[in-house]
Amino acid sequence: MRNLQLPGRSPVHATEGMAATSHPLATLAALDMLRTGGNAMDAAVTACAVQCVVEPQSTGIGGDCFVLLSPKGSDEIVAFNGSGRAPAAADVQWYQEQGITEIERQSPHAVTVPGAIDAWSQLLGAHGTKSLGDVLQPAIRFARDGYPLHQRVLFDWSKELDTLTGEEWRRTFLRDGRIPPEGSLHKQPALAKTLEIIAAKGRAGFYEGSVAEAIVAHLRDLGGLHSVDDFAAAEGEFVTPIKTDYKGYDVYECPPNGQGIVALEILNILSGFDLTKLDPSSAERLHLEIEATRLAYGDRGASLADPAQADVPIETWLSEAYAAEMRARIDPGKAMADVPPSPLPQHKDTVYLCVVDKDRNAVSFINSLFYSFGSGLMAPDTGVVLQNRGCGFVVDPGHPNCIAPRKRPLHTIIPAMLCRGGRTVMPFGVMGGDYQACGHAHFLTNLIDYGMDPQAAIDQARLFPTQEGTVQMEDAIAPDARDALVALGHRPVAPEKPIGGAQAIRIDWETGVLTGGSDPRKDGCALGY
Repeated sequence: MRNLQLPGRSPVHATEGMAATSHPLATLAALDMLRTGGNAMDAAVTACAVQCVVEPQSTGIGGDCFVLLSPKGSDEIVAFNGSGRAPAAADVQWYQEQGITEIERQSPHAVTVPGAIDAWSQLLGAHGTKSLGDVLQPAIRFARDGYPLHQRVLFDWSKELDTLTGEEWRRTFLRDGRIPPEGSLHKQPALAKTLEIIAAKGRAGFYEGSVAEAIVAHLRDLGGLHSVDDFAAAEGEFVTPIKTDYKGYDVYECPPNGQGIVALEILNILSGFDLTKLDPSSAERLHLEIEATRLAYGDRGASLADPAQADVPIETWLSEAYAAEMRARIDPGKAMADVPPSPLPQHKDTVYLCVVDKDRNAVSFINSLFYSFGSGLMAPDTGVVLQNRGCGFVVDPGHPNCIAPRKRPLHTIIPAMLCRGGRTVMPFGVMGGDYQACGHAHFLTNLIDYGMDPQAAIDQARLFPTQEGTVQMEDAIAPDARDALVALGHRPVAPEKPIGGAQAIRIDWETGVLTGGSDPRKDGCALGY
């Protein structure tokens, strides 16, 4: 039990159903859906759609999503890849001829065709009980009638005030060129109209007709290669999840092009250490996490890509022999001098949510624009903020993650599911861009090795190593642990903002009780009934 005399929050307990999201309005919308007859998938899409309105910096219908579903609590996990693809005309030679050496955030080339709406439509059709039009109604009301602006939302907005210059973005999200005050009512009438079109026409309301045409025209005016055919052809897919065993638990992730495999590799490396002998806040435990993360992220930077167009060594990375090889490179007494190259850590904005219903259907759901407000590009009169997932590509024909026609980029967003004994025991996920794979391992070791409840496992201080050999450390890392990490050769630096966010719902099959946690680094909460 936590110290009740210190600031914090307790885990939430319920029996019938539960939702955990990073925004209270989304959590309540999910519960309303559950209590009026919807199932976990209906509630998850409802909540996510609300977040696309009330947390527009973190997610939107111009983004992508990945989902894991446990039908009735079984370990027959269903996975869905709802990530978008580059345009059919996106040949690397064209970029080279234009002198483009990297995909910049506010460039139209950073915008892959959004996958979220197609994903929602397919998931509801296969595993929901409500229509897309039904689940969009709360989001439409918030966009049309307004919603109060929360503290973390505005903190993230403030970071983009001097970065995003698009006229449509500034007109939609600023007032007289300034960030609106906390608690003020904000409306997005153009987005409300677009959502109404989608509610009436389904998937076609976004990928065909006036909305798609407006988005394509705007991107092409900026020099993009997109076409209406690219939008019409957009289609996510059900895929086979990947998993590893961590100390008696099966941990499921979506396969590449996402980085869930990196989380599993970190866990495999750490599985060879007896963490229970180390204090969870100690430098010794954190050092092992840092080194395992560096090794796994080195693999990510070298080889993680769309497996449909590149060779990704999934079986090798998940093998015990490979984990032992990586583990042997870790010296418990000092930091690695030769840090494997990988992209610099980016704590970008995403929403992760999970829902468990009365039948114990469990949904692990993540939806993102990548950077805060994505590319910052908005087609006039649509209200759609477009993601910048194309920044995950490289412009190098010899690299597995090179941009190519209809290719999916390396993706950071990863939902997860924890199972044991043939049953799902917890949907969970960690937000925070590149941090997410490291965050999954940190959260699970807190839970499994140290016996923390979901809320305590979420609350514990976080760190994340950078390519230069520094380690970003939250303020809550204990001073003695920080000093001891310095003695091991690590160089602490302060992150610009809290590292990531998380949600989780644990299922106790013996008592029937659900226990939820929600990250205090965000505005949200877990609620059940």
